[in-house]
Amino acid sequence: MTIAFELLHPLGATFLAYLMGSLSFAVVVSRFMGLADPRTYGSNNPGATNVLRSGNKVAALLTLLLDCVKGWLPVYAVVHFGAAYGLGQGSVAMVALAAFLGHVWPVFFRFKGGKGVATAAGVLTGIEPILGLATLATWLIVAYFSRYSSLAALASALFAPAYYFLGHRVAWYVDNRILLAVAVMSAVLIWRHQANIGKLMRGEESRIGGKKSGSDPN
Repeated sequence: MTIAFELLHPLGATFLAYLMGSLSFAVVVSRFMGLADPRTYGSNNPGATNVLRSGNKVAALLTLLLDCVKGWLPVYAVVHFGAAYGLGQGSVAMVALAAFLGHVWPVFFRFKGGKGVATAAGVLTGIEPILGLATLATWLIVAYFSRYSSLAALASALFAPAYYFLGHRVAWYVDNRILLAVAVMSAVLIWRHQANIGKLMRGEESRIGGKKSGSDPN
């Protein structure tokens, strides 16, 4: 009975994080603003980049911010308030991964979600603000010099686990559970960008500010 009670809070927090992640704000915002369903045009991907193809920049910005927040909020809550409920680093790892996977495979939208770039950024910032900033800086640098949003996302995904490991190694503490969660998120992000990788290799990927193709990095 005691063991079951101790598991209740971590499992409950993880389930709630997944439900929050499952809120596909690309679809929700588009419906609220009277726009077409982002799953029916462009790349058919429910992400901020595809919403931008509707021509409504406000809708795209709202989608981006809300997708970040839904990743950040559950992780931040567990990191800062979870101790009172017996939620430790293991719970942080579970909640972080659940929020991200909720976006990629949302239960409310037949498990067809986005690629997870914005939500992953929110999750990483919730784990550690510096981790989020370092990953964002990587995206900005690669995007600025290459003009490829998808390449910037791939580079950020590759470096995120290393940033966590190196940053916490300096502090003499690396939680392997959180490191594993970050590594899994990175692997899923890269896997979800298979089409973009193919286009990059063939020289067909659209550049930022250039002619748009059917790919979508978010």
